[in-house]
Amino acid sequence: MKDHVRSNWHNAVLVCRKCSKKLDGGFGKDGEERLAKALRRHLSLKKGRKAAAGIIEVNCLGICPRGAITVVNGAASRDWMLVRPGTDLDELAVALDLTASADARDPD
Repeated sequence: MKDHVRSNWHNAVLVCRKCSKKLDGGFGKDGEERLAKALRRHLSLKKGRKAAAGIIEVNCLGICPRGAITVVNGAASRDWMLVRPGTDLDELAVALDLTASADARDPD
């Protein structure tokens, strides 16, 4: 039996599922997608361990801001972000240091 499994992720981002559910969307082209799904689609990430970065919805992180979603960058877990609906996904990707992951998947 294996004692570890490797992922191809350069970074892991944790998104609070409870916050996302309370907001009922607010992201994406029409503002109807959850943050995790909209960010994955915006960065054209593959699914699961084959993706360049992991964007994972986790259970309640315990902050519970009104009108925002709690997001944690796994590489810089000391500072948590509160992301409001309608936030520019390009700016969010830069703030979460996901641009390097996007460059890794696209060699051009």
